[in-house]
Amino acid sequence: MSSKYHLPKGTSADGPYEVLVTPESAGWGYSGLRILTLKPGEAHALSTRDCEFLVLPLTGACTVTTDGTAIELAGRTGVFASATDFAYLPRESQALISSAHGGRFALPSARTERSRYPARYGRKEDVPVELRGAGACSRQVNNYCLPGTFDAEQLLVCEVLTPGGNWSSYPPHKHDQARPGEESELEEIYYFEIAGGENGFGYQRVYGTEDRPIDVLAEVRSGDTVLIPYGWHGPSIAAPGYDLYYLNVMAGPGQDRAWLICDDPAHGWVRATWDSQDVDDRLPFEGIDQR
Repeated sequence: MSSKYHLPKGTSADGPYEVLVTPESAGWGYSGLRILTLKPGEAHALSTRDCEFLVLPLTGACTVTTDGTAIELAGRTGVFASATDFAYLPRESQALISSAHGGRFALPSARTERSRYPARYGRKEDVPVELRGAGACSRQVNNYCLPGTFDAEQLLVCEVLTPGGNWSSYPPHKHDQARPGEESELEEIYYFEIAGGENGFGYQRVYGTEDRPIDVLAEVRSGDTVLIPYGWHGPSIAAPGYDLYYLNVMAGPGQDRAWLICDDPAHGWVRATWDSQDVDDRLPFEGIDQR
């Protein structure tokens, strides 16, 4: 396992953030993530500078005030309870994030040179919830900020919920080359939460090629982060008895914002087996707070 790419809880913390990943700290060009905790009545000033951001509640509600406008986010009780509403902030903006009752908030970001879209509200009801895979590869994907679901400059954000004992991010895939219509070049961050208490865990695999080696097999727990600069990634494995959540943040250099992946040809055949299997009946997660 490479500690350069697996960041256990607290190792990337700085100031008010439990997690702080910037393009500079990751050693790449675009993707970033901050996890912010606010106590009841607290507020945090965010300057987006050269990045666009989402404010995405993990637990709790908040108000995002920017350019004289207050965006109220109802949030949620936990990541397994439901999808959430969220706010979008463009580059070169100032925002105040405040929470009357406290909470934890993900701030995924992407460096961008453009600012075509204003600050705005993303409704929970408009978030496409997808059940992907079948059998032991069944998982739920909440598609917040992807092409066709929400407009942004470079930023791509979704979250994946995997029932205990299942595999997701499988078959292994990659997106590290710009091949029009086939594959896009994207850096990716995985941020994990585990249901079932402090002993809950899962595993994340990342591997590369002879030309671009990377070798990560990480045990992940709540608050851990895995960075994927390139290479095949998957599976994300939920240990039996412990449901697995991860937030995906992606961005890359292409001006044509797209999420195009290429399966590892050694394992891509697995997709064809899903046609004869049912989706796990534990999905979708609804009204469940298991953190």
